[in-house]
Amino acid sequence: MKLFGTDGIRGEANIHPMTPDIAFKIGRAVAYVFRNKQEKHKILVGKDTRLSCYMFEHAIAAGITSMGVDTYLVGPMPTPAVAFLVRNMRADAGIIISASHNPFNDNGIKFFSREGKKLPVKIEQEIERFTLSNEINHIRPTGKNIGKVFRVRDTLGRYVVYAKSTFPEKLSLNGLRVVIDCANGATYKVAPIIFEELGAEVFPININPDGININEKCGPLYPSCIQEATKVYRGDVGISFDGDGDRVLLCDENQEIVDGDEIMAILAKHMKQKNKLNKNTVVATIMSNLGLERFLKKEQIMLIRTDVGDRNIAQLMFANGYNLGGEQSGHIILSDFNSTGDGVVTALQVLAIMKEEGKKLSEIKKEFIKIPQRTKSVYISKKVPLDEIKEIKDAIDEAKRTLGNEGRIIVRYSGTEPVVRITGESEDKNALNTCIDNISDVIRKHLL
Repeated sequence: MKLFGTDGIRGEANIHPMTPDIAFKIGRAVAYVFRNKQEKHKILVGKDTRLSCYMFEHAIAAGITSMGVDTYLVGPMPTPAVAFLVRNMRADAGIIISASHNPFNDNGIKFFSREGKKLPVKIEQEIERFTLSNEINHIRPTGKNIGKVFRVRDTLGRYVVYAKSTFPEKLSLNGLRVVIDCANGATYKVAPIIFEELGAEVFPININPDGININEKCGPLYPSCIQEATKVYRGDVGISFDGDGDRVLLCDENQEIVDGDEIMAILAKHMKQKNKLNKNTVVATIMSNLGLERFLKKEQIMLIRTDVGDRNIAQLMFANGYNLGGEQSGHIILSDFNSTGDGVVTALQVLAIMKEEGKKLSEIKKEFIKIPQRTKSVYISKKVPLDEIKEIKDAIDEAKRTLGNEGRIIVRYSGTEPVVRITGESEDKNALNTCIDNISDVIRKHLL
């Protein structure tokens, strides 16, 4: 597709496709696709804290209302909060303006159905077609049929109540020192409130967004930030959210990072013990560490892998009734609670296990043994199916033979950047590095 990538539309703000005129047309297209022709309906629009969100918020709202559909602006709000609010407010669709963990000069537009789920490719293709064509240009409601814009004031409170409801009523966070890195993003207000109201002593950092400091040397891409803060504040646990709050990484009391794979291992074991892990199965991507696979096998839990992308995980989960899945990056889907990755809810579930078992985070994650992993990004000037270039295919096959059954090699195009990502895992670090470097050299030769 021309506009959509692996997770909505994303790019540098004010450069195609992330321009106000495209945003206006997207608003019209989404309104057309989701509206009911018999009555006026509503679409929710949320955003993170980027400077460019103001321009996109108004452009999208103008597009939606020009199609006779009402727009409900919920302001700066985590992506998972928008997914919840779409269901809670009985909206027809939800839009979140965010580029997630990207720097502030980027922005993006993501979509949720009335069920709070990411849209299937078929619907995205339909939205893209109406955005880029003239098919709906003639639809111009007038007079009282033009849509209205409402700014909703109580959405923060709704999400706070919802998130707290996912934490066991019999427990509290009393006695826990919790350090929170909000990345100057969408969780800057709600996260500290939620953890404080549950009883934790909270030390929030990066909670002063100015439009340009979102994700700036903070959040999950800069784990040293939460490590240092956890040390300074003598935290029992550190929690690091990305710019839109759908991802989370944790930091234990020893300042060791606990990533998405380790979080899934902790949750899966506990959920199985409580007979709450549906079909005794976890869904992860091809990027999850081999250590997760081995851990789950030891616990007699099945692991199913999907292609990269939380939408692929979610679709498989919902289609088969699984209730735990996620990515190494910290995008964890707990479908018993929300329809998409929710950093706050994920962190609450891990803290609940800590309180219930009376253990430190370092204790409940110690059984997980990570296999050495390395990822290398190779910038390219063109994209060609990798298996169509014999020399690249041969280099990948040779790496797989070298690493054998005790290692893995994954080579794929990024869905958001002009790069090929080469990820490998092996106990033999020298062999791993040699394989990755050989593949990257061949890719540069053919695709740079």
